[in-house]
Amino acid sequence: MSPFIAEFIGTMLLILLGDGVVANVVLKDTKGNNSGWIVITTAWGLAVFVGVVVAGPYSGAHLNPAVTIALAIAGKFAWAQVPAYIAAQFLGAMVGSFLVWVMYFDHFKRTNDSASILAVFCTGPAVRNYISNIASEIIGAFVLLFTIFYISGGQIVPTKVPIGLGSVGAIPVALLVWVIGLSLGGTTGYAINPCRDLGPRIMHMILPIKNKGTSDWAYAWIPVLGPIIGASIAAGLYLLIK
Repeated sequence: MSPFIAEFIGTMLLILLGDGVVANVVLKDTKGNNSGWIVITTAWGLAVFVGVVVAGPYSGAHLNPAVTIALAIAGKFAWAQVPAYIAAQFLGAMVGSFLVWVMYFDHFKRTNDSASILAVFCTGPAVRNYISNIASEIIGAFVLLFTIFYISGGQIVPTKVPIGLGSVGAIPVALLVWVIGLSLGGTTGYAINPCRDLGPRIMHMILPIKNKGTSDWAYAWIPVLGPIIGASIAAGLYLLIK
């Protein structure tokens, strides 16, 4: 598997399972309707585990443009490879969210609340204040990347170990995303990943979904720019103090 395909498939699985749990919790008449925040944050952490296990041996499993950019800033990843990785991540996120729509098609039709439908695809603020909203995304992404640097020793590269016990290396990152969601996710829904938000938001705009309302493009820059800023600060601090 090429790194491009690995990033595509890994991100697709991440979004399929991550957006999938939101659909299960917020859409009408699902088995998991109203099961709550702990279900969402737990499944997102496990979704990261799945994506990392699949893509890790072939691409390093960045699955996030903020991760790719931070590694390049830290000199741990070639800038020449950044565009291909980010393109694969965005395409994977779009396909993953499309599959969620296919999976929950009947439940989208039964759901009349446009805010719930939008929440399946992308994040939004609990309280709309762009300054504090972007600060939340910066802080969340900083914690993600700064910790990842110490989990990985600054290296997120292909490690072609057989899947089995080698996959336990994905557990720390899954736990990290889980705790970020539990502790820091209540303000903006913790995108901490530009493609996780923007790719599905584009699909929300494109897909023929009844009662979907707007895609809230006025907010869309927050979960794109915030994670990149936070990741860049984390990379700079890592270089300064390592």
